[in-house]
Amino acid sequence: MADETPTKLVQIAPKGGAKKDGFNLVTEKVVSVNPAAKQLEVELLAYDGKTVILDVADDVVEELQKIKPGDGATIRVVEENGKRLAKQFKIRSKDPNVAKADAMLVDLADTHWLNRKYAAETLGSLKEERAVGPLVGALGDEVGDVRQRAYDSLIKLGGISVTALIPLLVSEEDDLRLSATEIIRKIGKPAVEPLAVALEVADDRLKGRILKVLDRMGYKPKPQEEKEEPKRIESSSQP
Repeated sequence: MADETPTKLVQIAPKGGAKKDGFNLVTEKVVSVNPAAKQLEVELLAYDGKTVILDVADDVVEELQKIKPGDGATIRVVEENGKRLAKQFKIRSKDPNVAKADAMLVDLADTHWLNRKYAAETLGSLKEERAVGPLVGALGDEVGDVRQRAYDSLIKLGGISVTALIPLLVSEEDDLRLSATEIIRKIGKPAVEPLAVALEVADDRLKGRILKVLDRMGYKPKPQEEKEEPKRIESSSQP
């Protein structure tokens, strides 16, 4: 979210003060656009995500209306009559998949279960890494169809889901514990490394669960001094 009190633009002025021909301000994220007030708010990564509000020159207000929150932009800033104004924009439109993922992350918490169901399914199809936590939370949704879509999407996301699923291996809720176990097993080999990492810091209860999952996946952890991923147990044809 944007700060309530945006950073003063003076913090980004060139050394020695503003030049007569202005300077370029590059932002990866437009926070808000207000054509009526002829202003836009942008995020500055160089200033730890702080934001600045820019006044827009009258002759580019029409161009301002083409900018959407979430876009990136290069903005030409000049000083006129002691006031800094945005005089030109080069817009870098947001990736459509990113925009869709943003909307689905919101819908995953919607009050209507059909919206949550669609969001859970879509986030898996988009392979959206930001969705891992929300999808793990959706495994406890009150609607079975939503839980199932979250389950399937976490499998699609693969190894990046595992670290967030591991705490559920010791959940007091049987359904959550079973779901986490099954998802990790279905992810397969990409789950081994995060399980091995968690094994090193887990308490005895969680460690037992992790070892059980690894065993069911056919992996046996090596001794601690061997810093490699657990070795797969090859099935034997001998009785």
